Amino acid sequence: MKSILCLMLVLTSVSIFQDQLNLSENCPLQVISSKWSRSRQASAKHSEENSAPARAVIPQNRNFQRNARINDPAGVRDPNLDTLDGRSAALEKSVQDARSEPKKTSEGFSYKLKIQNSSQKSVEIIFWEYQFLDTTNPDLTSRRQFLCGVSIGPSKSKDLEGFSFSGPRDVIDIQALSKQNTLQEKAVINRVEYSDGTIWQRKDWQRNEVKAAYERVLNEPWTAGECKAL
Repeated sequence: MKSILCLMLVLTSVSIFQDQLNLSENCPLQVISSKWSRSRQASAKHSEENSAPARAVIPQNRNFQRNARINDPAGVRDPNLDTLDGRSAALEKSVQDARSEPKKTSEGFSYKLKIQNSSQKSVEIIFWEYQFLDTTNPDLTSRRQFLCGVSIGPSKSKDLEGFSFSGPRDVIDIQALSKQNTLQEKAVINRVEYSDGTIWQRKDWQRNEVKAAYERVLNEPWTAGECKAL
């Protein structure tokens, strides 16, 4: 009896797994359009709020003395810097500056995709990739993979965009991209995870191939509808 019960549990778990993970080429998401372009990604602007020292109630801040200091020659030290509030503000600014990254702009590539949810389920997670294939040498295929956290209801469409530092340069000269007879590009959906826990996945794609990148991006901050490069 115990052996029969264990066998039933195994068969049940296998059946549930098969129901949740649907491996096929019939993708439930339709790719309406796709394109890529050169792009720049700017970091958040550093805030200068509270950068000036606080003005304590000291004699030099009274109207007469303050107006007189307007005509002080260049290089004269602001007396507010030597107050307790002034020193505290300067120390706080130093800590904030040390924690803040300098403003910079990163050069890269933007990959855009418009999709239509053809299923009757709500989509929450999408794994997709942008492919570049040189028809003169099929072995030279470039794949830029992305993971998106989305909310797409049944029969709804959605625009997706991912930023990557990698472009098609490692496959073919970027100037050759205009030659449609030698280069093919397309967007491919690799995996779809629904709000009910079921999953669709392309037959010849394995999530293990992006396991390290997947674990990395999960530890990064996310915003609604954002796509992360894998």
